[in-house]
Amino acid sequence: MRDDGTLDDPYAPSSPTTETEEGTSAERTTAASRLRAYARDLTGRRRAQVALATGVVCCLGLAAVVQVQGDTAGAATSVDSNAELAQRAEQQSASRSLDRAATASATPSASATSADPDTTARARKVVPARPTDPAPVAGLDDDQMENAEAIVRAGRKMGVPRRGLVIAVATAMQESNLYNVASGVLPESQDYPHQGVGWDHDSVGLFQQRSSSGWGPVGRLMDPEFATRQFLTALEQVPGWQQMRLTDAAQAVQVSAYPEHYQQHEWRATRVVDAIVPAGR
Repeated sequence: MRDDGTLDDPYAPSSPTTETEEGTSAERTTAASRLRAYARDLTGRRRAQVALATGVVCCLGLAAVVQVQGDTAGAATSVDSNAELAQRAEQQSASRSLDRAATASATPSASATSADPDTTARARKVVPARPTDPAPVAGLDDDQMENAEAIVRAGRKMGVPRRGLVIAVATAMQESNLYNVASGVLPESQDYPHQGVGWDHDSVGLFQQRSSSGWGPVGRLMDPEFATRQFLTALEQVPGWQQMRLTDAAQAVQVSAYPEHYQQHEWRATRVVDAIVPAGR
């Protein structure tokens, strides 16, 4: 019983017990809070570790992907390079094959040559070198040089030696000054290409040949090639003409009133022939 006469409740907790329980409850609360904080901290650490591990794994995966892509690109580049080298080798092989085919087609086979004697004979035939078309020399103009070339071409077709060509050019220099001259006495001669008109009887052309003396028709004598053939044919009929002085050989054909005048043109005629047909050709 308490002093105020109130009966104590036998089942009510005593004060000491209450204080002890409150102290114990506070301590338990504090401990629980600490445990929960520690658990949260531990959980946070574990999450950070997991995130870090996950990040490391991701980085390693990305590095592996990059390395695989690099290897793939390198392999593709290597494949492309190998393909390009193979293509170049194939092109070079095809080019060499074409070259060999062209060489083979351009070179006659031994069997074909042996089977066709005419082909071999034509291949061995020596064709005379064609005279060049040089600039005028020895004081000649274009027309004179062109007429000299016509004389040389005609003589070479006939197979006349160089000495005969020089004699023919020198004779034309004396007779017509290397111009294809028509005759004022024969008007018909002026119907053909000519480079002047002369009045020495009926003489025409480069060599002033007379139709009335049997050299040929007027129209033909106005052709430089025909007139040259007529002169050289007559020259070759002169015995020993190649050993004669130029003026004597020319005079034997032309029967001129001035037999020594041909000699003065020898050096010029020689230079002209050498310009048209160089020595050794």
